[in-house]
Amino acid sequence: MRGLTVCICLLLSLVSSIAGAEVKLGAAQLPTFIDDGDKPARINAIMREAFARMEQDVTLEVMRPAFLGSGLLSGRIDGHYAFVDLDEKKSEYLYSDAYLPLYLFSISKHSDVTSVGALEHLRDRRVAIENRFANTDKVRLIKDIKWARNPSTFDAFKQLADDRSYYLMSSRLLVDEFNRLLRNEGEQLLHFSKVPLIKAGFRLAMASGDGNQAMITAFNSAIEDMQNDGTYNELLNIAWLTKDIDGDGTAEFITSRAVAHPKLEAGALTLAYPLDQSTVSEASTFYINGEAASDWQEALSLMSNVTPVLRPSLLDEEVYQQIMSRW
Repeated sequence: MRGLTVCICLLLSLVSSIAGAEVKLGAAQLPTFIDDGDKPARINAIMREAFARMEQDVTLEVMRPAFLGSGLLSGRIDGHYAFVDLDEKKSEYLYSDAYLPLYLFSISKHSDVTSVGALEHLRDRRVAIENRFANTDKVRLIKDIKWARNPSTFDAFKQLADDRSYYLMSSRLLVDEFNRLLRNEGEQLLHFSKVPLIKAGFRLAMASGDGNQAMITAFNSAIEDMQNDGTYNELLNIAWLTKDIDGDGTAEFITSRAVAHPKLEAGALTLAYPLDQSTVSEASTFYINGEAASDWQEALSLMSNVTPVLRPSLLDEEVYQQIMSRW
């Protein structure tokens, strides 16, 4: 009996040690999502909040893609905090649920892009794309598109600005930030294809090992709470999100009083960013900082102290001024 007691104590000590050890995670830079210093980094903010709720110390390191791969192989970092599932999953890693959907649209200066509904519609034109997407397992299999590969987000936008590509394949959230710069300069905004042409998601990937499955499970739980209570709106700087919270198959509208709302009008709901594949309907309800509202009028009453304001872009205006001047 004494031996059993000692074994149990040692096991509990080991579990406590695993849970308390600092976790080191890496990811490659992506403007407004992943960055160093005090630059806007929405995914970094999501990670820090999730791990804080898990009561788990975490260090986030922004790395070059090549160093990220070697860091994972050598064990210098414990995981990749922005794995995009356009790449195939590997058996030696554990993966979280997709904590942030990635919707890649075809973007253009020309309004005819709004009629594009499939990749096949892009065959006759050059399409600028970042290497981070072009080099993934799934995109490499798309052979019929004239991809114009670029090493960075800036270079991809610059190629479109210089009219060296007719289209740009990029994240809706990233292009929204670029359009904010254009609007501030009084320039014509970029147009989107009528649907996202490629769908993926960001995931936390960690090496298979002691305690990591429990950590992934705790991470998924923390993310779900953050999405439901309005925290995601604040961290992403997005007024409205949609997600099926109650499991009835219909998406709910989610927001926070602390996020910038350009307008408190029902029309703003059409710009809501979906966190899952569910769709809204007339029966959709609202959640404001976790408080439920059955309809738009009730939602407005819960937001009576919110003053509409248009926030600035999260992109560095000085950096992108070179592109603005070419518009």
